[in-house]
Amino acid sequence: MVSNYAQQLTTGVGRESAGALMSRAVTRFGQLLCGIRGHDAVLHFEGKRVMMRCTSCGHDTPGWEISGRGPRRRFEGDARRHLLAKPRLVLRKSA
Repeated sequence: MVSNYAQQLTTGVGRESAGALMSRAVTRFGQLLCGIRGHDAVLHFEGKRVMMRCTSCGHDTPGWEISGRGPRRRFEGDARRHLLAKPRLVLRKSA
């Protein structure tokens, strides 16, 4: 979003509180662990977008966008072969 207000682009170390520094350190440590052993990725749905999101550090993959209708089901070949038929019941005599 564009605005005419001055924005703070960087933070000085002297301005951060101890809680903010600790939170940042814990976040970086979690990212380091994900870098070593790999992400714990799960499917994440957001509006018309699907992506993989790490449950540990929050990393998102680029994902893909869902738009339009899904694919139509088509069958090639003989239509009679694709009809659902009841299984035949065959009675046999046994001794």
